[in-house]
Amino acid sequence: MDRFVIKGPTPLVGEIAIGGAKNAVLPLMAAALLARGETIIENVPDLVDVRFFMTILEELGAVCNFENSRLTIDTTHQDGCNAPYDLVRKMRASIYVLGPLLAYHGEARVSLPGGCAWGPRPVNLHLDAMQALGAELDLDEGYIVGKTKGRLQGTRFRFEPVSVGASANILMAAVLAEGVTELENCAVEPEVTGLAEALVRSGAKIEGIGTNTMRIEGVNEIAPLKHRVMADRIEAGTFMAGVAMTGGRVTMSRVNPSHLRSVVSVLLDLGCEIIEDEDLITVEMDRRPKRIEVVTRPYPGFPTDMQAQIMAVCALADGTSFMTDSIYNDRFTHVSELNRLGADIRLDGNKATIFGSEKLQGAPVMATDLRASAALVLAGAAAEGTTEVNRVYHIDRGYEKIEVRLAALGANIKRESY
Repeated sequence: MDRFVIKGPTPLVGEIAIGGAKNAVLPLMAAALLARGETIIENVPDLVDVRFFMTILEELGAVCNFENSRLTIDTTHQDGCNAPYDLVRKMRASIYVLGPLLAYHGEARVSLPGGCAWGPRPVNLHLDAMQALGAELDLDEGYIVGKTKGRLQGTRFRFEPVSVGASANILMAAVLAEGVTELENCAVEPEVTGLAEALVRSGAKIEGIGTNTMRIEGVNEIAPLKHRVMADRIEAGTFMAGVAMTGGRVTMSRVNPSHLRSVVSVLLDLGCEIIEDEDLITVEMDRRPKRIEVVTRPYPGFPTDMQAQIMAVCALADGTSFMTDSIYNDRFTHVSELNRLGADIRLDGNKATIFGSEKLQGAPVMATDLRASAALVLAGAAAEGTTEVNRVYHIDRGYEKIEVRLAALGANIKRESY
């Protein structure tokens, strides 16, 4: 097991290229199951989640090759429909294979991800959507078992609440369904838009891309995908938050500023200076952060995936900040660990009150999930003394060699095995 040892405080200074978006890659990988032949995805980050999803696709009979940020998925002889518990339980995004398997093969046996119960959980929207398309679903010893009578059938479906994962899943399934599918209140995150655009280039018929209502006219088949993954807006936002917390000046290349409007707005409120160019963003901070009030919302609102990182910044703010996560009620496992570093954060349900401190103090902390890990690493770079962030396998799921990249910007950070 690995940990990060960080000595601070150190400002972040320099230039960094932002990698491809994890949240965009995974549904694209699943979409390869909709076609026969070789799907090619470029600008793919080398992440644990990507490698793991490759394992799932190979279990289903695909042949994957990943080299120099280029991923090929050959489905010429793909015929498996069983995604076993030992694989799916490790990553919630594994449920993305459900829609493509039902659409192409007419059957699927996919473990409930993460041991979810059949109840009021986010996975229910995926299941409700597939049933609306005509799939017959049963729960068998922790597996979603689905079958169709012929092709899936076009339908009208409204997401309540809006869901990125379910929007992507039904979008993929509807591409090969018979007839027209109309999706209402669907997610408009760039990752969903990118998936839809990739499907259209492969022969799908989709209208309303980038809006809350999409219309999909089913086709008999599509060609293998060929797509370049967009920049990871959450990775970019994380490095921007790092500058806001530690001070310094960092220029990020290969970004799409239009995907970062809500994050930039919050950073400006914190006191950062920001310069945008076509595919560049420069962030500079030379003062203590200001207090802010933030509410997470679906895109184009402030992303829940940036909540932990900005909360870490607010721990050093001049004044009291307030943060509400309207997407998840329980995404605050980082609070107790940030408090171990000297932060003063108090929770009331899904609302956090952050009393800004003049400084943080290094201490051993435990990473609990992907974005919480990022927040703790940033806090360690800003804290006085030594911080040990344990269980960093969480951060390896979504950030490629983050310790190497932060070190190149001046952070005193190293990875240790223990």
